[in-house]
Amino acid sequence: MLYRSLVRPALFRLAPETAHEFAMHALVAALKPEAARRLAARRLRRAPFGALERFGLSFDNPVGLAAGFDKNGRAVRELAALGFGFLEVGTVTRLAQPGNPQPRLFRLPLDRALINRQGFNNEGAAALASRLESRGRPDCVLGINIGKSRVVELAEAAADYLASFEIVRPHADYITINVSSPNTPNLRELQRADALDELLSALQTRNRELSRAAGGDAAAARPVPLLVKVAPDLEEGDLEMIVDVARRNGIDGIIATNTTIAREKLSNTPASVVSGMGGGGLSGAPLRARSTEVIRALYRLSRGTIKLIGVGGIFDAADAWEKICAGASLVQLYTGFIYEGVTAARDINEGLAEILRREGFRTLDEAVGCRAE
Repeated sequence: MLYRSLVRPALFRLAPETAHEFAMHALVAALKPEAARRLAARRLRRAPFGALERFGLSFDNPVGLAAGFDKNGRAVRELAALGFGFLEVGTVTRLAQPGNPQPRLFRLPLDRALINRQGFNNEGAAALASRLESRGRPDCVLGINIGKSRVVELAEAAADYLASFEIVRPHADYITINVSSPNTPNLRELQRADALDELLSALQTRNRELSRAAGGDAAAARPVPLLVKVAPDLEEGDLEMIVDVARRNGIDGIIATNTTIAREKLSNTPASVVSGMGGGGLSGAPLRARSTEVIRALYRLSRGTIKLIGVGGIFDAADAWEKICAGASLVQLYTGFIYEGVTAARDINEGLAEILRREGFRTLDEAVGCRAE
């Protein structure tokens, strides 16, 4: 494959953030013309399962791009042309912020992994909203992921999230509440029962208020689906609490999982190299098994009543199938997209369709949670 043999080796010679910026600029330049996007979509977009209904939205296919790749919504139309059923932009915060000092992104190619401690570097919620307003929406479902501004104290987090929520809400098909990044100090404390309940209650209350205020506008009058993104480093009791809080506040879905602070699943990268990279969240193949365990637990604890998006270590159709069988209704890529390239969504969708036929399922929905026990 051209990407693996030529493009990826060239990109991997560059520093990770430099390579990311170069790839983003190249993608936008190549697919900015509408004709180029149409051609790419014909080659890469697949919808082998029919329309998939998830939390009131219709998805062409179950493979999405996770938050973190396009934080500021600079390439949503171009990324949609690569065959994703949905995109999630962000994480954005109310206040623009530079993130943590560089270097803050590291590759571990022997383990097919990344370590990231970027710290929500973004241009701010208002800049994202303005860009989406001026450049237009992608040709797929669009989620927006919001987080806490670094300078805001934890006690003021709800107000900070609410401000971001109100700014981006008109542009989002769904909104994800990120309380699980390991790279903003104390952020994961928002996964405690009292803090999470307060935050989600405030957001859902405002969501419903804005819907009622929309009046005759049928689209705006529906509350925007709210999802919460959780860490892989939680115990069973923590997951049970999150399910209870999500149900109580009418949360539409849970994204499982964010990156992990654990390092024990790294088997090929020398320990001295890993320690030299410092802290941050680990993503990619070493996270795959744990994220699947969390999905399985959440599906079981919720009895399948809360839609789950599975993310963590998905590189191919077999990885995606594992997440779906554990209980995920949709899946997302990040590290897998960086390692596998622009055909990743197409290849996974085609592979999933073949697995579905081989396993004897008529629809993708029939397979969701089939191995959750």
